[in-house]
Amino acid sequence: MSNDVWSRDEIESPCIQICLVHPETRLCTGCNRSIDEITNWSKMDAEARRLIMSDLPSRQANPKTRRGGRAARLKR
Repeated sequence: MSNDVWSRDEIESPCIQICLVHPETRLCTGCNRSIDEITNWSKMDAEARRLIMSDLPSRQANPKTRRGGRAARLKR
């Protein structure tokens, strides 16, 4: 009996289906990829995807500091 039905040939992806791009960092808060990386992911070769995936842990989509709130908006 073959398990061919269960074998899939999908592109490895860091996507965790929490897709929200941070306005300052321009990175997805779910996977830390940029919009360009997400858009081109399926067109990249395996090595390019691996390079990006190895860099993702060092990225931070959500800055730890506050943006300044109302006072910062009024200064603009």
